[in-house]
Amino acid sequence: MRAAARAPASVGNIGVGFDLLGHSIAGPADRVLVERCAQPGVEIRAIRGPGAERLPREPERNTAGAALLALRAALDLPFGFALEIDKGIPLASGLGGSAASAVAAVVAANALLPEPLPREALYPFALAGEEVASGGRHGDNVGPMLLGGVVLAGRERLVPLKVPAGLCCVVVHPRLELSTREARAVLKAPYAIADFVAQSERLALFLIGLERGDVALIRAGLADLLVEPRRAPLVPGFERVKGAALDHGALGASLSGAGPSVFAWFEHAALAEAALAAMREAFAEAGLDSEGWISPVAGPAAELLSCAA
Repeated sequence: MRAAARAPASVGNIGVGFDLLGHSIAGPADRVLVERCAQPGVEIRAIRGPGAERLPREPERNTAGAALLALRAALDLPFGFALEIDKGIPLASGLGGSAASAVAAVVAANALLPEPLPREALYPFALAGEEVASGGRHGDNVGPMLLGGVVLAGRERLVPLKVPAGLCCVVVHPRLELSTREARAVLKAPYAIADFVAQSERLALFLIGLERGDVALIRAGLADLLVEPRRAPLVPGFERVKGAALDHGALGASLSGAGPSVFAWFEHAALAEAALAAMREAFAEAGLDSEGWISPVAGPAAELLSCAA
C-alpha cells in the first residue's frame, strides 16, 4: 500500500502572533510518497528537489521521518513506513518547508492506517517533526497546513479562524537562506512589559478583526512590535520591501515565519498585483533576486493525492 500527499507553504506568525498564528498559501509545496512496509521502523528512500542533498536521511533527524516515528510509537503500529520526499518549498525560506514535509508525511501515512485519524489528530505527530528542525513544538506552520486558511495553533489544539472574503496575501522570497534556529537566537534578550502589553493589544485587535470581518481592526492589529524589530536586520532590504507593500495599500506587512521571506495582506487582488512587483524591486535594490506569489489568505490545506493498495 502506498499514498502520496501534498502540503502547501505557509506564513508563520502572521507578524503579530508569534508561534501561534499562521496561514497557508497557494504557492510552493512539498510532496511525500509513503509506502506501508511489513518491517517495523521508518526508512527514507529518496529526497529530491533543490537542496535535497543537504537534508538528513536518518529518520530521527528528518522532519518527515520524525513525524512518522512519532505516529508509529503513539499508535503502536506493527508495520513501518518508507518514504520519498519531493521538496518544492525553498530551504530556510520562512515558508514552513520543514513543517510541510512533516505534514505531507503524516497525511499520506494516515491514509494507510487500518482506521485513519481525523485531520486534527495528526497535529502532535507533525509537531514532532517540526521540532527536529526548529528545536520547538510550535504549530504556526503545521496548523494551517493541516486545516487550511488562518489557524490559531496552541500546544494541544488547533482553532480555525474566520477570514473576510477577498483578503489576499503577497509573499516574496529573496534568494537568501535564514535558519529558524539562527532567527530565534536574536530573541533571547528579555522584553519590557510595556512592549508585551502593546503587542497583546495588537493581537487582540487582529483576532477581533478577523472574527468580525472588520478590515480596519485587522489593519490596526497587523503590526509586530516584538519579533520583527530584532529579526529585520537579518534580511537585507527588509524595510524597503515592507515600505513598498504599505505604499501600495497593504493592511500590514512583516517577515513570514523566521524570514527572510516577507508577506503582506491586501483587501483586493488588484492592490496585491502592483505590490508584488514593487516588493520584488525593493529586494533587487538591496542586491537580492526574488520570487513571489499571490494567494488567498484562506489558503489550501494539505491534500491526499493518491492512495493505492
